[in-house]
Amino acid sequence: MGKQKKSVKTNAVRILETENVAYELFEYAVEDAHLDGVTVAEKTGQSEKVVYKTLVTIASPRELYVFIIPVAEELDLKKAAKAAGVKKLDMLPLKDLTKETGYVRGGCSAVGMKKQFPTVIDSSAGSLNQMIVSAGKPGLQMQLAPADLAKVAEASFHAVVKE
Repeated sequence: MGKQKKSVKTNAVRILETENVAYELFEYAVEDAHLDGVTVAEKTGQSEKVVYKTLVTIASPRELYVFIIPVAEELDLKKAAKAAGVKKLDMLPLKDLTKETGYVRGGCSAVGMKKQFPTVIDSSAGSLNQMIVSAGKPGLQMQLAPADLAKVAEASFHAVVKE
């Protein structure tokens, strides 16, 4: 089970515990609500290669798709659309993020959203033993095996970042 200093229970953490997934939590101070993923990696003392961000996209009319990519990379919307099996994807407008997922910017996790959306993890995670993603709130990250994340988020692996 996960190591915890205090009982931080987000939806994501509750689901990991219910599914008996091994994880570790990392907390960091949030002074700026608009931290980028590279800064989060620095604040947690982790390599940018193992820290991943969760991005939510939309296809018309209202189909949402979730992508988990390394924090220093950029989502290739054409590759993402192909992986999702749709013609075109756009980023979900930030104003719609909480309404659609239940999470806020900087704390969006593919685990525990209001609804289970099709999810893709960038194939770069396949070579890692552990990866770090948001645990469902700003200032809280969780480390777990990519295969465990794929299981609980019902995700597949595809190359979706820009070359």
